[in-house]
Amino acid sequence: MDSKLKPLGLAAIPLLLALLNLQNLANAVPQVPCYFIFGDSLSDNGNNNKLVTTVKVNYPPYGIDFPQGPTGRFNNGRTLHDFIVKFLGFEDYMPPFAESEGKNILSGVNYASGASGIRDETGQHRGGRIPLNEQIKNHQTIISKITTSMGNDSAAKSHLSRCIYSVQIGSNDYINNYFRPDLYNTSQTYTPQEYATVLVRQLSDQLKILYDSGARKFAVYGLGLIGCTPDARSVHGTGTPCVDKFNEGSIPFNERLKPLIDQLNHNLTDAKFTFLVPSGNTTGLVSYSSCCQTGGHNGELCLPDSKPCDNRKQYVFWDGVHPTDTWNEIVAKAIYDSEKPEEAQPFNIQKLAQL
Repeated sequence: MDSKLKPLGLAAIPLLLALLNLQNLANAVPQVPCYFIFGDSLSDNGNNNKLVTTVKVNYPPYGIDFPQGPTGRFNNGRTLHDFIVKFLGFEDYMPPFAESEGKNILSGVNYASGASGIRDETGQHRGGRIPLNEQIKNHQTIISKITTSMGNDSAAKSHLSRCIYSVQIGSNDYINNYFRPDLYNTSQTYTPQEYATVLVRQLSDQLKILYDSGARKFAVYGLGLIGCTPDARSVHGTGTPCVDKFNEGSIPFNERLKPLIDQLNHNLTDAKFTFLVPSGNTTGLVSYSSCCQTGGHNGELCLPDSKPCDNRKQYVFWDGVHPTDTWNEIVAKAIYDSEKPEEAQPFNIQKLAQL
């Protein structure tokens, strides 16, 4: 042995391990080939920007903590799904459908639209929006492009069958429909229990359309407590922490959605569905009020160019209805690897990716 070559000492082992870890990260492959996002403003990352609507947020202070600034995300930074795609190993966020031309659609697309709902009429008083039915039609456009890109139908179907389809929608069917009796007749037509049944039945049909189009891995979200948002408490509050009638309306939705997921898993045996409930540990978050100044004709949204709070990492809500980047990260982490059935059932996102 050359006397100049000496064995590496123990002190060098951590450095070697770190270098190997960096090499593994550089060569990392996402846990699923693609991730498709369907939903409303909780997931929208720019699809509403070019619509004629009051529900768009491509202005400051939105995006104050996002590297690209205001992009159409309804908070100060990243959405819940931005975090999840990073946990899954994707290098980039999913592009909005409205700006997907020239982007890598093989890795996924975001179809979500602020003010949209399961029902087509939901949110129509706010102007342009893309209801779930139309989002599904937009996905058909993307499927055609993927099929052309991959050269044949069977390759595209194999690709799509391994992707995760995230569906987080329904809040607006209450906030911008059922609880607006001055504009919609749903609350005169249905009791809260009946309305939840109608919504979940329609959502079931929409999920089956995605299934028929090749989807096999579904992450379906329940509703959060919509009566506990700053806007709900400000406009409809009675001095209590939450507006009970809002929560009593949306809770039946979750109670009907969970059995639907069980039923779909039983009937569509070549597919996997999981039910996720946005929740998380609020330790360290001390404020449930809006971080930004809200008001004007957009009500629950931040006033353009207004100065938000400085301690954003301690706030649950960014504006009147949308959570902060910090809260989204907490929720994303919980549903990604949670073993709690009240958060993810029958499995979390990480396990769904492995199936």
